[in-house]
Amino acid sequence: MADRDASARSLIHTRLAQSREELRAILDPPRGDPGGGGMPGEGHGGFARGGFPRSRTMRVLLSSRGLGTMGALVGGLLLARPALALRLLKFVPAGAVAKILMARAVDALKSKSGESN
Repeated sequence: MADRDASARSLIHTRLAQSREELRAILDPPRGDPGGGGMPGEGHGGFARGGFPRSRTMRVLLSSRGLGTMGALVGGLLLARPALALRLLKFVPAGAVAKILMARAVDALKSKSGESN
């Protein structure tokens, strides 16, 4: 009886470890991907080690895929419940968002002018 429980427990632990590795592979950006869509001003387009943002969640959200997902989410919320979306918009720090958008725009213009030279 105890042997069956131990083998079942071992199988469960193996499955959990496998699912954790699958989640890490999905959520973590590839280690050698220089064009992963980092913040403007960062070297090689990635996030600096120990720099902003430090949390893995914020790095995922601020990557190009994360921003696309957030944009789709906000667009869907605006279409489905505009009053709630406008109420939630009051909590967004407009100054910080504007700075990030301006930095991305300037970085995009710099990269375009660098390609044409």
